[in-house]
Amino acid sequence: MRRHLDTIVATLESGLSNARVEAINNKIKLTVRIAYSFRSLDNLFAMVMLRCSGLQVSLLEMA
Repeated sequence: MRRHLDTIVATLESGLSNARVEAINNKIKLTVRIAYSFRSLDNLFAMVMLRCSGLQVSLLEMA
């Protein structure tokens, strides 16, 4: 703890953390698991971008 005291104090003073980065990383890992059967990497990348963008996608009702 003594070795990292400066970093700990700086983190507490600034209020910053890597929580958002870890949350995005977790979301990407989950998406990769869900998209395991996708036939192309382009589809996987599109799904990751969609899930991490925060857009709300609603399905249209077909009449």
